[in-house]
Amino acid sequence: MSAVPRPAVPLPPVLGAWREGDPPGRRRWHAAQRPLPLEAGGELPGVRLAFETWGRLAPDASNAVLVLHALTGDSHVAGPAGPGHPTPGWWDGLVGPGLALDTDRWFVVAPNVLGGCQGSTGPASPRAGGRGPWGGAFPFLTQRDQVAAEAGLADALGVARWALVVGGSMGGMRAAEWAVSYPERVGALLLLATTAATGAEQIAWTNAQLAAIRADPDWLGGDYHGTGRAPHTGLGLARRIAHVTYRSEAELQARFGRAPQGAEDPFHGGRYQVESYLDHHAAKLTRRFDAGSYVVLSQAMNAHDVGRGRGGLRGALGRVTARTLVAGVDSDRLYPPAQQDELAALIPSADRLRVIESPYGHDGFLIETGQVGALVRELLG
Repeated sequence: MSAVPRPAVPLPPVLGAWREGDPPGRRRWHAAQRPLPLEAGGELPGVRLAFETWGRLAPDASNAVLVLHALTGDSHVAGPAGPGHPTPGWWDGLVGPGLALDTDRWFVVAPNVLGGCQGSTGPASPRAGGRGPWGGAFPFLTQRDQVAAEAGLADALGVARWALVVGGSMGGMRAAEWAVSYPERVGALLLLATTAATGAEQIAWTNAQLAAIRADPDWLGGDYHGTGRAPHTGLGLARRIAHVTYRSEAELQARFGRAPQGAEDPFHGGRYQVESYLDHHAAKLTRRFDAGSYVVLSQAMNAHDVGRGRGGLRGALGRVTARTLVAGVDSDRLYPPAQQDELAALIPSADRLRVIESPYGHDGFLIETGQVGALVRELLG
């Protein structure tokens, strides 16, 4: 029996990043007036952050909520896909009238992270002075650099203190940095499926993903922008590796088991269903993301350690004054609940670890909006 031919997959665009001239969608931009000093040394000129807002800022700016996205997220937290937005809002069930982040009450702000590829300054962006895209010359960033850029956005919006800062995974890393770096500017804090410092296993998983991208012959040392080439194969491999860590073994087994994909025969070049699933997610990402940003943001995640230069984790997290809830997903194997338990134990204002029950693994913080919404309501009242 021969394998049944697979459906043709449309080729991804040369570059999945948002570029000048593309539809802006709901984005707005904040342009920094001065270069951003970087923790690793040097500075980044020409910093712009894309961001989206929902609701209206109160006259005293007391109702502002900051939502921080994960690695391949962006500013489009809520709303449909459309011109300028390749995917629907990633927390659509959480932000809007009558929802946990009720936009009739709260002014919700979501920036695209510095180093990202959906409107903020990153490797695909033109360098200051019109010298072409940054590419492989884009500087090393840390979570602290990214939060410093977001503090500039807050200043420009007139927000001296966030009523709530919330984030999961990489967004939770930045949320923790906000509360440690600017304790007076964070009224309440919700940390989801994240950690105080990236661990060895998480760095190891990231290493495999970065190696896949860098081994792609179209990587060109990161200088592929503008060449008509892009390391889609490497980025797709990175996504496959990452996506396995985002879901739980039990869910993958229950959902796919050993079943073949449709009429395909794995004994003759066909795929199992789980392989088709990973292929699908790899193809989706190459259509909307940039490999250069994937590398820059992954390196920033590896560098994450709120205790660096602050007397260790206890000394750093002891600075947090915000009312804090810390939650983990019970089936998360990428950021296991023990890491959130450490955060809850070391933040003075956190009561205990809250547990999100989900079969979906790490992605549970994105999927279980009912449970996440209950935590938001508990903090905001």
